[in-house]
Amino acid sequence: MPVEASEPESPGWWLKRLGKQILDERDDRHEDGETVPGLTTLRKFAEGTPPLPDVQGVDPREAREWMRDARTNWASLVIDATTERMRVDGFRFGTAQSRGRANRQADDDANRIWQENSLDADSGLVHYGALSQRRAFVLVERGDDGRPVLTHETPTQVAVEYEQGSRRRVAAGLKLWRDDWTGDTRATLWLPDRIHHFTTRRAHPVFAASTAELRTWDAWATPDAADGVEANGLGVVPLVPFVNRRNRRPQGFAEHEDVLSVQNRINLSLINLMAAMKYGAFRQRWAAGLEVDEDPLTGQKIQPFRLDIRQLWTVADPESKFGEFSATDLVPYVRAVESAVQDLAALTRTPPHYLIGAVVNVSGDALSAAETGLVSKVRDRTRNFGESWEQAMRLAFRILGDDERAKAWSAETLWADPEFRSVSEMADAAVKKASAGVPWRQRMVDMGYTPGEISRMEIDRAADALNATPTTDPIPAQRQGQADAQQRDPRPVIGRSADDADAA
Repeated sequence: MPVEASEPESPGWWLKRLGKQILDERDDRHEDGETVPGLTTLRKFAEGTPPLPDVQGVDPREAREWMRDARTNWASLVIDATTERMRVDGFRFGTAQSRGRANRQADDDANRIWQENSLDADSGLVHYGALSQRRAFVLVERGDDGRPVLTHETPTQVAVEYEQGSRRRVAAGLKLWRDDWTGDTRATLWLPDRIHHFTTRRAHPVFAASTAELRTWDAWATPDAADGVEANGLGVVPLVPFVNRRNRRPQGFAEHEDVLSVQNRINLSLINLMAAMKYGAFRQRWAAGLEVDEDPLTGQKIQPFRLDIRQLWTVADPESKFGEFSATDLVPYVRAVESAVQDLAALTRTPPHYLIGAVVNVSGDALSAAETGLVSKVRDRTRNFGESWEQAMRLAFRILGDDERAKAWSAETLWADPEFRSVSEMADAAVKKASAGVPWRQRMVDMGYTPGEISRMEIDRAADALNATPTTDPIPAQRQGQADAQQRDPRPVIGRSADDADAA
């Protein structure tokens, strides 16, 4: 049936509002005289296929050929340097005062949900998507077996709207995608109490200002619910946003978004370098005072000389002169690229040795100091994303009917240490922490072991303690027995056997 979009907060109104937001953000837009890159542009820069620079006097087709050889994708390196240090090790439920078997079981249950959904691998998709596309989403649904299913969603297909005055409570969420099997465009709208499904035959739906455009959408009736509507058993919108750099822009800010101009500058410098290498890097020769013959058949000038190290040029006219132009100096082009790379490193807090790829006679302390900015940046990102993973886990426990854990606001995401340390450094630190009274389990966490590894280590420690049988030295025991006997009978033991002493 037709979709009505005129009433605020109705399903059709949300469909139009959020659908338009999804389609508009895909392309570049202009705000206050500045161009805000769209998600498509951000993806191209992350993949290393940015727009070609405009080079004066160079055919765009030729520039495209050069770009395949000259392109260096620094933007992707900026994203990867951050993503590769973001790894979730597990979850901790309960406070320090309430840590017990129940909370340990909650940790194990959360780890099971994590493993069931292959999030050791797919969590990287969420982190990379948020860093490269401003934000990412995790959809939490009930699977066919009743277990929670967590899937990664992209902002090119998903949009959410928050409640007025809040940046955490989601009022509505929409997923809009193209069904490759049927050729339809489908949409699913989540509200706290209902889930609505829509479909249209249009490959590229347009959300116009008028409501007439939405009347081409028809409601999709599911087998178990009329008119494509079903109840939302969770009572909340099951989309968890992972927003990157919310402090720069509430809707999110990509990790490489503020260095797109620097990447363009690098690309332009590289194209100019390629042009200089092709047309000006070799010395061009000239000749004066020569009479150039013409081909009697074609009337074209005959090339008098060809560049060949095996040939000798000679002319009959003694007034003829030869010379050569100086080659183009390529050093300024190389320095322009190096300067732009330094700007990119400073703006993104990427260690210089990540970008230039050369480390000579540098101490470990110097490398650690160079990575301080990157480590601080990663800790900031994980602090924000950790809140989202905790919310996703609470929704997963709500699906399982565990209301207590669904409201466990003390839940904590455990991240791997983003700072690289040697094994000897971590072992020395663990010994010093032990002398300071730090518990064994916390020391193992600080050494980088995962909760699963620590649990197995605890079992092994208990088994080793049970299997360890103390050895009894009979000689000290015999001497102790003699000393006790002499204390009871002060006479010298000399002349008495050991058995007599023991008997005494």
